[in-house]
Amino acid sequence: MSFLQVKDKTFEPYLTASDINGQVQRLAAEINRDYKGKRPLFIAILNGSFMFSSDLFKAVNIEAEICFIKLASYKGTKSTGQVITAIGLDMDIHDRHVIILEDIVDTGKTLNEFLPQLHHQQPASLELAVLLHKPEATRYPVSIKYLGFSIPDKFVLGYGLDYDGLGRNIPEIYKLKEGAE
Repeated sequence: MSFLQVKDKTFEPYLTASDINGQVQRLAAEINRDYKGKRPLFIAILNGSFMFSSDLFKAVNIEAEICFIKLASYKGTKSTGQVITAIGLDMDIHDRHVIILEDIVDTGKTLNEFLPQLHHQQPASLELAVLLHKPEATRYPVSIKYLGFSIPDKFVLGYGLDYDGLGRNIPEIYKLKEGAE
């Protein structure tokens, strides 16, 4: 992994594809153990979680379903502060074991606004599986049961995470180079 230029920003290597895969496999093993015989429903939050969701779901070896919802709160490298729902949930989650799949939790605002909507539908259980969490940036605490990595409050790119729509297809994760803000 070497430096990466995306539009006007320079990114440096942060997490290798191997590091990411190791954590995804660990999370899948925990979910396989915890949800054996429960047929969970995974709800993947698009767009960023698509790679994490795909890899995790492939590693889950229990009976499970997956659906997708689109929530957005970013423009460029900053949160807009407003959560926009573009694609809604079309499955009944009443009495279902639900696992939300999210690529990253930083402020927690998106999930803070979304989770009460799900709790209102009375799932049997509701947990989060998150690849990356920025504890320093969290202003709306959320309980993450399945966490891949805790990371500093730095802008990251790759493995589904983007900068203005670019960089999602990179199999590693890069962080914004110091002084490149």
